[in-house]
Amino acid sequence: LEELFEIWTWAQLGIHRRPIGLLNVAGYFDRLLAFLDHTVAEQFLKPVHHEAAMVGTNASLLLDRMMTWEPVIEPKVISPEAR
Repeated sequence: LEELFEIWTWAQLGIHRRPIGLLNVAGYFDRLLAFLDHTVAEQFLKPVHHEAAMVGTNASLLLDRMMTWEPVIEPKVISPEAR
């Protein structure tokens, strides 16, 4: 899980522009996915960042989606203090 969240964070920071896929075999990640939905509902995670990770139950279909994925570039907000 540490590697999943690290690479997901790197995508948010713009360190890479690659798709992120999670193969949810037999519902293994259902509780993790429910938790992530909760983080969006509580505004700890932006929906655009949540959607950056693709989830599928079929490896072939998930890979097909990943091949056609286009990154969403979110403009960076610079605080007045940082200027």
